[in-house]
Amino acid sequence: MQRITFLKALMLACALLAVSPAAAEIRIIQSPGGEVGPFLDLFEKVRESGERVVIDGPCLSACTLVLSIVPGERICVTKRAVLGFHAARSVDRRGRFYAEPEASVAVLAAYPGPVRAWISRRGGLTSRLLLLKGRDLAAIYPRCR
Repeated sequence: MQRITFLKALMLACALLAVSPAAAEIRIIQSPGGEVGPFLDLFEKVRESGERVVIDGPCLSACTLVLSIVPGERICVTKRAVLGFHAARSVDRRGRFYAEPEASVAVLAAYPGPVRAWISRRGGLTSRLLLLKGRDLAAIYPRCR
């Protein structure tokens, strides 16, 4: 079961990222998130590639780990960009979610300072989805050219 979930998450992550070799950029057009592992692997490869990341739509949950892995100077956002943050959670064998407070602390600490500050001003990471977009997002990351 976990192998199927991992493969689904990996396929989803690959499908949601459009690679444009001529422009040397990765474009995130829509990612609901998913299991953390595939996103960590993918964003490590993006960091090593030197490619720029264009956030051009929703980048939710585990997708936001891109901010922790890819250098900020290689990330830009469009007007359609939305980042969605929530506390870390896992799923038990019965499909029930449970909180992972230690993981939430680690994830928050890994985000860049301005992102951490924005999350903290909104009450921190909880089960509620916090959406960073518009002017608030453009104050942290540059608009793509």
